[in-house]
Amino acid sequence: MRHPYAELLSRVSKPGRYVGGEYNQVRKKPGAAEVEICLAFPDVYEIGMSHLGTRILYRLLNRHPGIACERAFTPWPDMEAELRSNALPLVSLENGRALAEFDVIGISLQYEMTYTNVLTLLDLAGIPLRAEKRDDQHPLVLGGGPTATHGEPIAPFFDLLFVGEAEDELADLLLDYKHLVRAGLPREQRLRRLVGAHPCLYAPSLYHLVEEPLTGALVVGAPRFPEVPPRVTRAVVADLAEHPFPDDFPVAKAEAVFDRVSIEVARGCTEGCRFCQAGMIYRPVRERAPREIVDTALAAIAKGGFDEVSLTALSTADYSAIGPLVQEMKERLQDEKVSLSVSSLRAYGLGDAVLDDIKSMRATGLTFAPEAGTQRMRDVINKNISDDDLLETARRVFAKGWRRMKLYFMIGLPTEEDADVEGIVDTAGAMRRVGRRLPGAGGVEVTISVSSHVPKPHTPFQWAAMDSVDEIERKQELLRTRARGARLKIKQHDSRVSFLEGIAARGDRRVADAIELAWSRGCRFDGWSECLRFDLWSEAIRDTDLPVERYLGTIPTDARLPWDHIDLSLEPGFLAKEYRKALRGRLSPPCGKPARAQVHHSNVVDHQADKRTLVCYDCGVACDLTKMRDERLDFLRSMEAWRPRQTAPPDAADEERKAARRRRIPAAALSPPPPGYRYRLRYSKLSAARFLGHLDTLRALPRVFRRAGIGVNYSQGFHPHPLLSFGPALPLGWATLGDLVEVVLACEHPPDELRTKLNAAAPQGLEVGALRLVGAGEAKLNRRLATADLVVALPPEPVLRAAGGFSELARRCAELSAATAVPIVRRDKRGRDKSRDLAELIERVAPARAAALDPRLELDPGALVLAMHLRLDRGWAAQAREILTSLGLGEIEGFGCARLGCWAETQGRRIDPLSGEPVAQPWAPAEEGDFGAASLPGRAGRPNL
Repeated sequence: MRHPYAELLSRVSKPGRYVGGEYNQVRKKPGAAEVEICLAFPDVYEIGMSHLGTRILYRLLNRHPGIACERAFTPWPDMEAELRSNALPLVSLENGRALAEFDVIGISLQYEMTYTNVLTLLDLAGIPLRAEKRDDQHPLVLGGGPTATHGEPIAPFFDLLFVGEAEDELADLLLDYKHLVRAGLPREQRLRRLVGAHPCLYAPSLYHLVEEPLTGALVVGAPRFPEVPPRVTRAVVADLAEHPFPDDFPVAKAEAVFDRVSIEVARGCTEGCRFCQAGMIYRPVRERAPREIVDTALAAIAKGGFDEVSLTALSTADYSAIGPLVQEMKERLQDEKVSLSVSSLRAYGLGDAVLDDIKSMRATGLTFAPEAGTQRMRDVINKNISDDDLLETARRVFAKGWRRMKLYFMIGLPTEEDADVEGIVDTAGAMRRVGRRLPGAGGVEVTISVSSHVPKPHTPFQWAAMDSVDEIERKQELLRTRARGARLKIKQHDSRVSFLEGIAARGDRRVADAIELAWSRGCRFDGWSECLRFDLWSEAIRDTDLPVERYLGTIPTDARLPWDHIDLSLEPGFLAKEYRKALRGRLSPPCGKPARAQVHHSNVVDHQADKRTLVCYDCGVACDLTKMRDERLDFLRSMEAWRPRQTAPPDAADEERKAARRRRIPAAALSPPPPGYRYRLRYSKLSAARFLGHLDTLRALPRVFRRAGIGVNYSQGFHPHPLLSFGPALPLGWATLGDLVEVVLACEHPPDELRTKLNAAAPQGLEVGALRLVGAGEAKLNRRLATADLVVALPPEPVLRAAGGFSELARRCAELSAATAVPIVRRDKRGRDKSRDLAELIERVAPARAAALDPRLELDPGALVLAMHLRLDRGWAAQAREILTSLGLGEIEGFGCARLGCWAETQGRRIDPLSGEPVAQPWAPAEEGDFGAASLPGRAGRPNL
């Protein structure tokens, strides 16, 4: 089936975002499932494909026999413009279906600055933006995610908001909804039934709005119908073990932001930081069993082919079995050449053995979050760390051999003074000085990243005032000046984005009007600095008369808030008590740990010897502390972590490698790469695989080998890479029938068996063809390749009009083929013009018969095709547009390209670099009657998708 966007993709950046075909995607036949949902993410593909919640729900829903789940992401502005100008809807990745055809559109609400993208998704789907304008035939628009807990600013755009964790509820909710549709109930009746059966659902249209007299804010009042609950109760997954983390999620085609196996080791956090919304709304802390985590990681590597695993949680260092888990992961992953990273880590409290394990897994830098620059300010925010802890962190990290450290801080916190702001640079500078005093620690780098605090709902700071843009910028300049004096690198968040985020987080339902107006005037991707249109946002805020000062100023603690109808199970008054303690600079200890403990015990002996009661400061979330302690003991036993682990002595080979790096000795000089078996493969990229760029292909093929269970040899050194070498790069969007790659394998494999395994593990459109074992003395691939054949498929009518007919086109091609000089000017990466002679690369250009070409290209039989036999030069390559320009066809648009093969050459003859046999010309000359009449309208002759 031809993709709806086939004619557009050559005109947009990163077309691989829109075509699907990823390995591990799930495609169910449309109409076969009882209910169909599209998970629509309000950001670009690269961001959404990294989102753990989408991965979890995609597998959860598609494993249900009655549910079909597909995906869509917000198109980048260039693609949005193309869709609008061509009157095309947004479609799903799996089956290319318009979003309006689904029963439910599920939108993930992770960040307030994606709200205008929500409107883009709805509008491109052909769904009315406002829920009140939808009829019984429109899909249900369902939102979920962390910002659904304070969703009034976007409430008018959603039929329902799901509050909490979806694993236990979502499948039943979808099936219930489809049952109500089939029963013929009108839209409002469906909502009333659903919220009555699922207390975690908030239907904004079913409640009255009232004005809070103390603030003038619109808050949610009584429900309009008796069956609607007065408050919405957060859904909580009691046991994560009932929902194993997915190990078979789709593998991104375009490089994702976090292009790796990321595994959630725990949900919730023990630390109680007063600025952190996630730490409040994901209570209580629940941990996955360490053995399950290891098994999931290994399965995900085998199924996805990734070469990096990340352990992630709100505070990974507080996972109770972090030490034994990291040790086990290191032992299981090292031989697989898979690296391990641990997010949200800290060094203080962790054993040296854990840091050694992480260091050995190719981690080159660590990130820590002191959050505030002075002890006073850290006490205000309940960051239970001291200056000594931070300096000890620096000492231990740099002593272990790390050379780069990134520190996260915030400005604009309640009670902050200039001394606290300046303390950020002072703290970072002190940590760097600790590193530089260590023997052999030259080149230590500390980078500061500073964001602006946005007081978020459901936190103790929800009543606090937010700094104005002018005040944030004053503090940022103070930081820049001080950082220059200390010679520290500093990165700061855009103060304007923080300002808008504050309005969208703390506002009421009036904010929806400003969001819609800003969107209608062109605001998109507001969290991206290159896309932010603050001028348009300022106009929208002014024109809708938003009371910004009311949203961002201090709020009385006894006033009703626009999010008070959401029940997160926190004890009434708990947040206010924590706010008062913050203003007095008083700490609350971490919960779920023995008093004064920084981390959990990493072995059975110490765990059993510690009889202290676990801390609980009565937040209202019921935690079974006895069960928690017993579960942690079981985890340690399962990992056989019986006694304290001793730090291993330095490995001699590792010390030699470190010394060699300091002396800049190549790793291969220390230990030559292991012998292996060199194979040469020919592969094709057709259909959706055409939109794998060259770098994407470099990532994709090693993953194919790993998924197929084929061992690839790696280079030596701290950052080993698979031993693959490719032929000339293929431009993005080109099809190919005969690109080549050489790979060194650990074992010899029968060619047919190897090809079968690789093709079973390849993504859609990428296929391995002929292959063979290369002899030891044979020249490497790139030394053999000399020429290539490619074809350019063009729309006949405009080409013949521009050329003056077929005979004139053929004459121009013959003249270009025989030319001794074809000067062109090409601009290099530095913006300098360089003269080149295209004649050096052109062997022959001629019209060719489309019908005689390989049918896998699926060309229109009436396409006008130009075939080109070109020389390969490692320094530069001929571009199809340059050749068309030399033929007087430079203005032609809508052409597609395909490479037919790359060849060695002997005495002017094409030689197949695989078989060593002569190759016939892979295309046939065309005659005047070979094209034109059979061309399909609007197809332009490009290779099919």
